[in-house]
Amino acid sequence: MKIVYASRTGNVESLIESLDIEDHFKIEDGNEIVNEDYLLFTYTDGFGDVPYEVEQFLDHNASYLKGVIVSGDQGYGEAYCQAGDKISKQYNVPCLYKVENEGSKQDIDEIRKVIRCF
Repeated sequence: MKIVYASRTGNVESLIESLDIEDHFKIEDGNEIVNEDYLLFTYTDGFGDVPYEVEQFLDHNASYLKGVIVSGDQGYGEAYCQAGDKISKQYNVPCLYKVENEGSKQDIDEIRKVIRCF
């Protein structure tokens, strides 16, 4: 399955690299088009917000979205990874995993298991 991701600070990009995923591309401005099923990896912006470029991307590509994996910082308390919760609710897809920043080795192993189910 294709992996689509957004990364502002590099945490999600590092996560993608750690997973050794071949079929992926990065959302740059939100105008990209996907014509196949995909999993979305995103970061949480501001205080629990979906990043602007991800919102733009989903406006044109939500029909192929199958799930979301989200990065966040626990220092934001209850806003931690809320972008994933918001996307999950709005597009009726599962939030498959929440990861602190770029994730630990254990996170990488768990995310690999999740991805294999798709």
